[in-house]
Amino acid sequence: MNPRFKALELIQTRPLTEPLDAVRSKEIFASNVFTLKVMKNYLSKEVYQQLKDCVDHGASVNRTIAGQVAGAMKAWAIEKGATHFTHWFQPLTGLTAEKHDAFFELHDGEPIEKFSENELVQQEPDASSFPSGGLRNTFEARGYTAWDSSSPAFIFESRYGKTLCIPSVFVSYTGEALDHKAPLLKSIATLEKAAVEVCQLFDKNVKKVIATLGPEQEYFLIDRALFDLRPDLLLTGRTLFGAAPARGQQLEDHYFGSIPERVMGFMVELEREAHKLGIPLKTRHNEVAPAQFECAPIFEEMNVAIDHAQILMDLIDRVARKHSFHALLHEKPYAHINGSGKHNNWSMATDTGKNLLSPGKNPQENLMFLAFFSTVIKAVFENADLLRASIATAGNDYRLGANEAPPAIISVFVGSQLSRILDEVVNPPRTRNKAESDPYMRLGIVKIPELQRDTTDRNRTSPFAFTGNKFEFRAVGSSANSSNAMLVLNMIVANQLTEFKKAVLRKTQRGRKKEAAILDVIKDYIDSSKVIRFEGNGYSDEWVEEAAKRGLSNIKQTPLALAAYVSEKTEALFTNHRIFTRAELHARYEIMLESYFKKVAIESKVMEELAMNHIIPSSIKYQKELLETIEAMADVDMPEESYAAQKELVIQIGSHLKGVLEGVKKMTKNRDAADSHEEAQAKAVAYAETVQPCFEEIRTHADSLELIVSDEYWSLPKYREMLFKR
Repeated sequence: MNPRFKALELIQTRPLTEPLDAVRSKEIFASNVFTLKVMKNYLSKEVYQQLKDCVDHGASVNRTIAGQVAGAMKAWAIEKGATHFTHWFQPLTGLTAEKHDAFFELHDGEPIEKFSENELVQQEPDASSFPSGGLRNTFEARGYTAWDSSSPAFIFESRYGKTLCIPSVFVSYTGEALDHKAPLLKSIATLEKAAVEVCQLFDKNVKKVIATLGPEQEYFLIDRALFDLRPDLLLTGRTLFGAAPARGQQLEDHYFGSIPERVMGFMVELEREAHKLGIPLKTRHNEVAPAQFECAPIFEEMNVAIDHAQILMDLIDRVARKHSFHALLHEKPYAHINGSGKHNNWSMATDTGKNLLSPGKNPQENLMFLAFFSTVIKAVFENADLLRASIATAGNDYRLGANEAPPAIISVFVGSQLSRILDEVVNPPRTRNKAESDPYMRLGIVKIPELQRDTTDRNRTSPFAFTGNKFEFRAVGSSANSSNAMLVLNMIVANQLTEFKKAVLRKTQRGRKKEAAILDVIKDYIDSSKVIRFEGNGYSDEWVEEAAKRGLSNIKQTPLALAAYVSEKTEALFTNHRIFTRAELHARYEIMLESYFKKVAIESKVMEELAMNHIIPSSIKYQKELLETIEAMADVDMPEESYAAQKELVIQIGSHLKGVLEGVKKMTKNRDAADSHEEAQAKAVAYAETVQPCFEEIRTHADSLELIVSDEYWSLPKYREMLFKR
């Protein structure tokens, strides 16, 4: 029996998992987190206050109190059932990493539970076994993880035990950052310093600015039985072949539709596990594509939010397995339908309780808002290519510019009201239309109250959109660690805020009043960055033409986009703000290039295997059956026209088989040529320009065969099954 049919039978008989006991979120939230509230119960008042000050102000923890914190953390973890601990860190693989050690040592031959100050503060994983971009040689292995006290420790549960996880940075023996967290923390501190200085032009009471983030997470679910029959999903995360189903998302009935019962069981458990780890998931719903879903958290401080986003991806995978699903986090697991993103909702908040990107009732009169708002837009304008590079990956290339995702052109959407306000700041109107400034929509329906209109509509086609009191960087890929994009955004905004303050001071030193000087700089920023603002349909061909006229880049391939990381301008930005040294920056560039061509190479080899071992054999079997039918009909002297259709199918199959085989040969030849390049940049470009274009050529023929070959011979699960069988 065809394994595909067996898998479909299995899906039909899968029982639903037993429902979980009803528990209110507030009763379990952060129950597995070593929060400040928990610390208070385990630490002396003096040590607790010192640790709280370190967390609140981003200072390192003094070794004199680390021992007491370690003792408290161990006592709490053991009470919760943990047997091991690990420094949990984020190497440049894009995933998280952990090495478990037991709370166990021998003392005079007797076992004791131990967790020392040194074990809390510092551990030593092998630095040469992680991507380093040449910063470490294979024979030079030493590296260090160091406790990040600003992100709380947590206990990760599995059915086989509990582990205390200590968020950490990861650096080499010679001090270079080998992870995502260390440079992110530097960028957060850089943004805070610059933002506080600009805030104090308006309010001297502001002493701290926090970068906030709410990263939404989109994903697909597929039954495990079907997933296991797709080597391309197993090894690359996306389907390399698959004919478009008759029904995809064209009916627009999946988005916000009723959540399937089996999926609901998964979501309920995912939320519960997330809440136990302090991840403030609030929203769940069906996304646009069939079998696509989304969850979204409440805003948090950026460092913690990104830690939580990484934990959440792990949880999605683990919980999906318990429900006999596999979660697909790839940006484009299926052709013909929407891909997935991780929309990063970013803002800044002061210690006085103000959201710096909240327009207020009259944004045109809110000088502080306009200062930060125009500065962010200016920063994006000045560094659009770098921002594009920050979200460049092999997976995201398939999504960006497709029918549902923001284009590779970086632009800013602010909405008609704010766009008009920005224009009026530069060129004030003589009179204002009162109707245009009315914040209410009067629907004329007696039973429906007046709706307060936001200062902006929403634009799903914009890669960087203002959505009321925050900017939503929609172009970040669903599988990405958001640190890459966020540290760039933090840095370019911090740099522009620094320039803003300098410009204001220059004007005041020449005798201009402060408010007038601030408004002068705001006007200049609005006017000089106007070309980056776009209010229309980012998917349209007209926008591509218009963007080119405006001088905006449209860099579609990752190797070309990544070049922005090593421009002189970018090097100066990163080194001046001490986020990366030149060596660290170039190392990351090399790592990202290597990641790109390695992933494309893997896809190429999997495509070759599937073509030769699945698609061609299945097609030949059916072709043989047709030929036998033709021969049998001819043997009984049936008229030739009676089997003309079969002959036509044989010819079509032969033509497409030839196309697949020739495409594979061409791809293999080009892959060998690409591999001959020694430099990462040349190799990545060769893969992008000569290997990847072969994918579509091969796929066109293979997908045509899928539509011709008898269903019983086709071994790979089809789109209609993967997307609609739950």
